[in-house]
Amino acid sequence: MSTANQRKIAYQGEPGAFSHQACKRWFSDFIPTPFPTFEAAFAAVTAGECELGMIPIENSVAGRVSDVHHLLPNSGLKIIGERFLPIEMNLMAVPEAKLEDIKVAASHAMALLQCRNSLRELGITAEVFHDTAGAARSLSQTRELDRAAIAPEVAADLYGLKILRRHMEDARHNTTRFLVLTTEDRVPPAAPDAECMTSFIFRVKNIPAALYKALGGFATNGVNMTKLESYIENGVFASTVFYCDVEGRPSDPGLKQALEELHFFAVDVEILGTYPLDPFRREAPRT
Repeated sequence: MSTANQRKIAYQGEPGAFSHQACKRWFSDFIPTPFPTFEAAFAAVTAGECELGMIPIENSVAGRVSDVHHLLPNSGLKIIGERFLPIEMNLMAVPEAKLEDIKVAASHAMALLQCRNSLRELGITAEVFHDTAGAARSLSQTRELDRAAIAPEVAADLYGLKILRRHMEDARHNTTRFLVLTTEDRVPPAAPDAECMTSFIFRVKNIPAALYKALGGFATNGVNMTKLESYIENGVFASTVFYCDVEGRPSDPGLKQALEELHFFAVDVEILGTYPLDPFRREAPRT
């Protein structure tokens, strides 16, 4: 198949980033297509330039990727899958460099958060860069002996760097959850026997105990809510949005009833997607 006719999947970052790695791991028949920002990646999928998007939404150590929560609503895109990528952070430098000479390590802010303790133990100062792989690419150009980058192993191979220390992440269970996005007209139906997750957002009405009452329907109808987060929109503290993940499909009796009850106490309810539950959720060790 020619490159011109091959299907594309968008990601934020530079070649060699974790999002690039996730695209290659699960969508090897697609061309991974990099974009400098999440906004640009979303826009490429919305415009049909790319069929899918692979977007990180949260990390088990560093928490949520905040931009994504603001971009998903009203984007016209739907979640059609989730993927969990175990993250291994690597400290890399030019081949001539030595670990004891490294003074500064550059990487994406989320990656640096995941390596705080390791960097402190090594006496290395963290420096924020726009992308993990971008930090590796930049270092390969400047060739500074006292600087390093923290990035995936594939970035070291891609940019001719040497890995000075593996497993820089502070927690070995470090995992990033990615969402697979596409336009509404491309959403495939989930297999009838597939366990599903439904993601949605809402705002509560300005009445006493509105959030308590809004969530009560999920409890009384036996719906398992795996995620509930709030975030401020447009800098207005009175405009709190809640993001939820629940197990099930909106057509399931329990979830259908819970969503109907939600409308009594909430506004701007938007289903962001119903998609197969990733087996990692069942296989991941409990602590």
